[in-house]
Amino acid sequence: MQKKSSDSSTWRALSTESAGAVEKAGSSIVAIHARRRIPASGVHWRSGIVVTAEHALERDEEITVRLPDRQTVVGMLAGRDPSTDIAILKIETVDLPMPEIADITTFKVGHWVLAAGRTSEGGLRASLAMVGVVLPALRTWRGGLLDQTVRLDRNIHPNLSGGPSVDDQGRLLGINTSALSRYTAVVIPASTVERVASELEKKGHVRRGYLGVGMQLVRLPNRFHDLLKIQSETGIMIMRVEPESPAEKAGVTLGDVLVGLNETPVHDIDDVQTYLAGEHIGKPLKASIIRGGALTEVVIGVGERPGAS
Repeated sequence: MQKKSSDSSTWRALSTESAGAVEKAGSSIVAIHARRRIPASGVHWRSGIVVTAEHALERDEEITVRLPDRQTVVGMLAGRDPSTDIAILKIETVDLPMPEIADITTFKVGHWVLAAGRTSEGGLRASLAMVGVVLPALRTWRGGLLDQTVRLDRNIHPNLSGGPSVDDQGRLLGINTSALSRYTAVVIPASTVERVASELEKKGHVRRGYLGVGMQLVRLPNRFHDLLKIQSETGIMIMRVEPESPAEKAGVTLGDVLVGLNETPVHDIDDVQTYLAGEHIGKPLKASIIRGGALTEVVIGVGERPGAS
C-alpha cells in the first residue's frame, strides 16, 4: 500500500509540473487563422511580433490571431522565410508576455519536451514528446540554416506547428515545425528564430545568395584523382545555367563539374549552399571546375536570389 501511495504521489507531481509548464508557456502562445480548417499556433516573440511556422500561412491577408484571453486581433504578415520555415506577423501592441528562453544545447537524446499550441477556440493544446535526434547545425532541404539539429521522436498535430517546444519549467526551446522533415517534427532553435525574425522584421525576407545553376551530385572517374590532383570522390555537375545569371556571366556552361569553391573542396550540394548565405552576396566566389577533362577556375559574383523570401 505504501508503494502504491508513493507511485501515485510521483505521478501527481509529474502531472502537476507538466501542466504548470504548459500554463506558463501558454501566456505567450496564440492561435493563428491563416489556412483552411485547422489553425496554426504562434508565439508572441516580442512586443507586437508573433512568430509562427511559414508553411502554416496559406494566405498573406485576412489573417487573424487569437490571444490567450480569447480576444481576436488582426495579424499583418511582415515576412516569410521558407528556408527555415519561419514567418512573423505584426499585431497591435497588446499586454502579452514574451517567452522565457531555455538553452536547447543542453538537451540530449532521450530528454522529454512538451510541444504546446493553442486551438481555434483559444484553449491550450499540448503533446509530450522525446528528443529523438540531436546533431550539429543543419542546412535544411530548402537551404536555410538551423543553428542545431533537434528532431522529436514523432510528428505533431498540425495545430502545434508554429508553437513552442518547452522544457519542464515552461521555458521555450524553439519553434515546432512538421515541414522540415518528412518523418518527424523539427524544433527550430530559439537562436535561429531570433536571427531570422530580426531580419524579417527589418527587410521582410531573408537574403539568399544566387548563382543561377541547376546542380546534380556525380561521382568522379578515378583517373581525375591523379591527373588533376583532386582528392574528392564526387563533384557537382552543372545541369542548367539560367540566362543572365551570375554563373552565365562568369562563363559557367552546361556540363561543367564543380569540385571546389574558394580553394575548398565541395563534396555535395550542401557545401555549395554554405556559400549562398546572405553575407556572401556581392562577393566574388572562386570556383574550381572540370571542363573537357581539364581543371579551370572562374570567378562568380554571388547575386541575390530574385524574389528572395
